[in-house]
Amino acid sequence: MLRSRARGRWAAGLWVFAGALWLSVAGLFAAPPAQAATGGCPGRLVKALPFSTGEVRIYRTRTQVCAVTVAREPGRRRAMAVSIQPRGGVPVRDAGRFTRYAGPVTVHVINRCVYVKGGVAAGSADSGWILC
Repeated sequence: MLRSRARGRWAAGLWVFAGALWLSVAGLFAAPPAQAATGGCPGRLVKALPFSTGEVRIYRTRTQVCAVTVAREPGRRRAMAVSIQPRGGVPVRDAGRFTRYAGPVTVHVINRCVYVKGGVAAGSADSGWILC
């Protein structure tokens, strides 16, 4: 009887170890971090500019503005672009043939207006000067 109790404890310990190992390995394949849902932009969503083939999402923190263009129907590669231009500065741009989104592009701004443009295939949108 003493042997069966020791064997039961060993088996229980083995199950605990296997469960901990399973949870640690499952963590490697868990959902991406919350930042991936925003396309990699930090901050809070301040404006979304929808157009026929997608939308441009604009995020803001205290010191920076970030934008990403997201396709309405991800999957096939097509031309996408996004750019942000701070007033008095040069535009920061990401363009190419992507499947889901273009960007993120980020500029550091404090009390400066920005001009955001983005497009997917034939559709596009621009914000005008915003966040002044």
